[in-house]
Amino acid sequence: MSLTAGIVGLPNVGKSTIFNAITKKNILAANYPFATIDPNVGTVTVPDKRLEFLNELYVPERLIPTTFEFTDIAGLVKGASKGEGLGNKFLSHIREVDAIVEVVRCFEDENIIHVENNVDPIRDIETINIELMLSDLEIIDNRLSKIGKKAKLSADKEAKLELELMEKIKDALEKDIPVRRLELNEDELKILKPFNLITAKPIIYMANVSEEDIVNGFNEYTKLVEEYASKENAKVIVVSAKMESELSELSDDDKVEFLKDFGIEESGLDKLIKATYDLLGLCTFFTSGSDECKAWTFKKGMKAPECAGIIHTDFERGFIKAEVTSFEDLEKYGNEKAVKEAGKLRLEGKDYVMQDGDICLFRFNVTK
Repeated sequence: MSLTAGIVGLPNVGKSTIFNAITKKNILAANYPFATIDPNVGTVTVPDKRLEFLNELYVPERLIPTTFEFTDIAGLVKGASKGEGLGNKFLSHIREVDAIVEVVRCFEDENIIHVENNVDPIRDIETINIELMLSDLEIIDNRLSKIGKKAKLSADKEAKLELELMEKIKDALEKDIPVRRLELNEDELKILKPFNLITAKPIIYMANVSEEDIVNGFNEYTKLVEEYASKENAKVIVVSAKMESELSELSDDDKVEFLKDFGIEESGLDKLIKATYDLLGLCTFFTSGSDECKAWTFKKGMKAPECAGIIHTDFERGFIKAEVTSFEDLEKYGNEKAVKEAGKLRLEGKDYVMQDGDICLFRFNVTK
């Protein structure tokens, strides 16, 4: 299941440094605007300690974690919706992602240029968000000009519903309210989907702080970002891009020791990956055995046959049953035999809604 989070922000806020650290890719990270023009896509491993337990239990030949994609999108500037700073190109890249990670500069450093010449995270957030809303508003206005008269003169209920929706969104955007803050029903969401509106996408704010401030986990700037984000129930992840860049060069064991020296339990990027995974409503199920233990990504609410189809389309087409053990039960009882003896191994059918942490063996039969 391929889903992508796009990393956005003004130039020189630490986007590319963070992306480098996430993916350990050596892309261009320069101290001037538009160092990144084409989007860079990197695949990251989703941290999951449950895989460590499965690895110790089964000692498989292969251990395969689930993955997630991040796209580094070039820095936006004021006027991007009108094409400033190659803005239209950048905005088109943002439309292709499933969620937005907005990096906000929350540190002082006279050696790193800020496009506005001073640090003000709320101004920066609003600069980005206004450009995204203006871009969406242009799409809505274009659509209204095409369907407005037709919907009013027509008896077509769907056309009228779309017109009402477009007018509702236009009104919200003109009041600086992003689409994700509107309460939309299933019919409205279905109408909206083809338009791929940027402000309809879920968002996480990433506050980039100095190494000194990461120990506290906050500063005066991050408090302002958290207050702003709370208005739309968005999450804020505090990171130090400089520290994450250093961590990315270390082995896993050295990384643990490095964080321990600072009194930090988990890196900011691990928190970001987990938070983004959760933001998109993603969960993990496992297949396990002596040959391979593998984590698979699925969306909350998916049923057993759909999840079987993630492994192979034949599994969904010929689905019969799923043998399911919850990870919690396997961890509690210690092995498959003990789980079975405790009556915790379940046979689930086509209507079973998969749960995070399910360990599955799918039974299927496909006749030619």
